[in-house]
Amino acid sequence: MKLSQILGTCGGVGYLKPAPGTWGSLVTLPATLGLHMLGGFPLVAATTLAATGIGFWAAADMTKGQEDLDPSEFVLDEFAGQMLALWALSLPAWLHGFSITVLWPGWIAAFVLFRLFDIWKPGPVGWADRKKGPFGVMMDDIIAGAMAAGGVVLLAGFFHGVLGL
Repeated sequence: MKLSQILGTCGGVGYLKPAPGTWGSLVTLPATLGLHMLGGFPLVAATTLAATGIGFWAAADMTKGQEDLDPSEFVLDEFAGQMLALWALSLPAWLHGFSITVLWPGWIAAFVLFRLFDIWKPGPVGWADRKKGPFGVMMDDIIAGAMAAGGVVLLAGFFHGVLGL
């Protein structure tokens, strides 16, 4: 197996059925928790950026000479996008010095919103998805992750600010 396949499938997670993208997102949750506990938001951010950069290379290498430029087993894009969605939890926990685990409702919201945006592909997510090659493979999930992070922040503001919960 090529290095691009190992990385692109997140160590084989992309071969899990059904819904390999959901499995790719799920494996990101404990990975992000562990990274945050080891190095806080800076390590989570650095890993997200590294996964994104590696994802462009791995997507290009893994699909070289193939007709399918976005194979379902390639889930490093979900890993990077889901981790970006979790920035909305990692950053405030790190800045304010509290445990990221107390933000458990945000973990659920980040996962659900990311999967929703990744599957539904609204607006800019759909635009990026229609692009061919590594850009389309990676950027639809990065944009979905950014939108999910924004959704988590809006939900937190609503529940904690407006409702006072």
